[in-house]
Amino acid sequence: MHLVLVGLSHHTAPLEVRERIGISRSMVPAALDRLANDGCDDAVLLSTCNRTEVYAVAADPVAMGERIVSCLADYRGVSRDDIDAALYVRTDADAARHLFRVSAGLDSLVVGEPEILGQVKDAYKVASEERGTGSVINRLFHGAFAIGKRVRTDTGLAEGAVSLSYAALTLSRKIFGDLKPRHMVVFGAGEMSRLCALHFHQQVASTTIATRRHDRGEALAAEVHGRVIAWDARLEALADADVLVSATGSPDLVLTDADLARVLAARRGRPMFVVDLAVPRDVDPAIAEREEIFLYNIDDLRGIVQENLARRQDAVAKAERLVNDEVSAWYAWLRSRAAIPTLVALRTRFERVRQAEIERLAPRLSGLGPDARARVDEITRLMIEKLLLTPTEQLKAIDDHDTMDACSSALRRLFALDDEAAAAEADRTEAAREKAR
Repeated sequence: MHLVLVGLSHHTAPLEVRERIGISRSMVPAALDRLANDGCDDAVLLSTCNRTEVYAVAADPVAMGERIVSCLADYRGVSRDDIDAALYVRTDADAARHLFRVSAGLDSLVVGEPEILGQVKDAYKVASEERGTGSVINRLFHGAFAIGKRVRTDTGLAEGAVSLSYAALTLSRKIFGDLKPRHMVVFGAGEMSRLCALHFHQQVASTTIATRRHDRGEALAAEVHGRVIAWDARLEALADADVLVSATGSPDLVLTDADLARVLAARRGRPMFVVDLAVPRDVDPAIAEREEIFLYNIDDLRGIVQENLARRQDAVAKAERLVNDEVSAWYAWLRSRAAIPTLVALRTRFERVRQAEIERLAPRLSGLGPDARARVDEITRLMIEKLLLTPTEQLKAIDDHDTMDACSSALRRLFALDDEAAAAEADRTEAAREKAR
């Protein structure tokens, strides 16, 4: 059996394509049923805003890949022509390496982001609970969980802010510690303001949006469970603010030093963390001279982000080595499974010969006591184990499918293992008949 991966991601598909093929969590059970009806009954479906991927097990990976692509396209009502260029199909070790890199955060839009490991775990949980998963998928995903955790523990890949908005959040924690009692004000409701508000809103007590675009302000306030105020009321809102993020498109300063002087009179020396993400700047640089103000602009934050990105490159190299080690271990296990039917048949063949010889020699052994007969049985069984140990280890260690197939075929022919399998099946059938009688 082979592992098959079919998918697309932010690396291969634009957002509009990912949206069309994406499958929400509530839709996953139905999608798994659809895949099962098309012959893919041992699969995990991972679908996030950045990727949609199916991991499955099949004897014919090419045919299975085609079935998965057709199933996804039909289920989501999209044309194959619209998604073919964005799709990737990988098998065996390449498919495992991809999943392990995804779980470790190495394939993410922001390298090292921690959310993806939880999404991988959730995808596996849904698949195992809804339809059940086989040994190959189980071993694969538990390996993915292990490498995801190990990379984060051993490399520090997820440490350090690598986006401007997250860098702002990190700095505010250094200044205030716990943000739960803190209040945040955001000037503007554009994309940068939105990203900062989203990063902060679960950390702070409240969020207030001040914007000239009231409709956009209301939409953002709804996302962060905050409130929107008129633009002209922005200075009054700063009287209770601990954090100010400003990212408007104004050509002029929206907070001057004179404005802040009036605000500070009502604050009684309380510190304020001010982040100016606008170009041109929203906030008068002169306010940085005030003792109770901590001002950072977009260049300050970019410097922090670049430093953290450089630090992460060392972590990435170490993480890739850990992933490769895990892939090697998993693939060695998968290869060894290909030898199992032959090895089971070989052991069955030797055991049948052993039992037959003991039966043939039964008259000569009849004079032995129970302990002696048990000793004979044990000695002959151990001889079989020792004789088969080396061929078992050698066959499992073969790392090429063609070579393993050739060796397995040779063993099956030399020891008539296919005849043995037929004989064993006949024995089971006869035993069943006897039991029925």
